[in-house]
Amino acid sequence: MKLVSWNVNGLRACVKKGFLDYFNEVDADFFCVQETKLQEGQIELELEGYRQYWNYAEKKGYSGTAIFTKKEPLSVTYGLGEDEDSEPEGRIITLEYERYYVVTMYTPNAKRDLSRLPYRLEWEERAFNYLNTLNSKKPLIFCGDLNVAHQEIDIKNAKSNKGNSGFTDEERACMSKLLDSGFIDSFRYLYPDKAEHYTWWSYMNKVRERNIGWRIDYFITSEQLADTIKAAEIHSDILGSDHCPILLDIQL
Repeated sequence: MKLVSWNVNGLRACVKKGFLDYFNEVDADFFCVQETKLQEGQIELELEGYRQYWNYAEKKGYSGTAIFTKKEPLSVTYGLGEDEDSEPEGRIITLEYERYYVVTMYTPNAKRDLSRLPYRLEWEERAFNYLNTLNSKKPLIFCGDLNVAHQEIDIKNAKSNKGNSGFTDEERACMSKLLDSGFIDSFRYLYPDKAEHYTWWSYMNKVRERNIGWRIDYFITSEQLADTIKAAEIHSDILGSDHCPILLDIQL
């Protein structure tokens, strides 16, 4: 089973930059998208063979997630298992299947001045509880732009970025706490020492060409699925966004 996750940083813009070429070529069973930046009715995608599930932000042109899947779910949940009004930014979708869950998430950014770090940490606590509740019922595959470089190996300039948004001690500790609670980072599980493999680069001049990046997009699975992971890939050659797609091949 093949899954892809991609923060497209505006799906309408990404479609004009080759999104559908990649989508058709990769032929994933699940294609998860973050930061769609659109409202219902603002795009029409003809994705033959796929069901489409969208979670739109209330704020126009902001945030938003989607999952395109060949597999019809038993149920679909939007938000963190609470009242939907408590999650107005369209950041999470959960698909339930007989033997597993698939979750895509776009974790809030703490902002450059860290003004949104308190909200980010509140989100992290709610997400931790939600994911662990799911995991107590059946295993899950969890993906998305989680807006944190977990370890120093996951960021080009760790020393100079320490304390910056996405690389604060608090954000990194939240990722550690999640992984310690019964989950694995699929890429690091297969490649514990592989350096300079990133999923996001600033739009500043020549930054991507010089591979000055961060690995902030993840496929995380329940520990019990570890032996079923066949591949975890970063498709850094695919353009169209400041993030690149990532892929998980898992035998369920």
